[in-house]
Amino acid sequence: MRKLVLALAIASVAVASQPAMAASKIYVMRHLQKADGNDPPLSAEGAANAQKLVTILGKRKIKAIFATPTRRAVETGQPLAKALKLTVASYDPRDPAALKKAVDAIKGAALIIGHSNTVPDIVAQFGGERVGPLADTDYGTVFIVTPGKTKVERIEVAPKR
Repeated sequence: MRKLVLALAIASVAVASQPAMAASKIYVMRHLQKADGNDPPLSAEGAANAQKLVTILGKRKIKAIFATPTRRAVETGQPLAKALKLTVASYDPRDPAALKKAVDAIKGAALIIGHSNTVPDIVAQFGGERVGPLADTDYGTVFIVTPGKTKVERIEVAPKR
């Protein structure tokens, strides 16, 4: 009996020290096509592709959308957020630990919108195989990370040029 109690106590400490489970799926993408300028909005092509996200990701049980506080990243997620009655939550790309903690708290799927220089690291942070590097002209690939699997699936939102 004493051994059983000790074993249960050890097991409960081990479970309590485990990190929280990540979202069921993490969709990671670079913002869509941008216009020119300082903190540019999406171009007309980018805005049209952001609307496509509603069709492509709308039924994938996304419970949270995260984007850097740049116009192009927020505007990439807004049509989907509106369709799902969500708000695009801002994250600091210089604080990946805070982003991971926020995503790990999600029950369901999450979409993270980043940039060409951050998407490969975000995918790897959630356990996916390394992708990239992404060129400045790479838009429209959504990388799907499933916790516990290193294989990363891909969905193309915008046709490659």
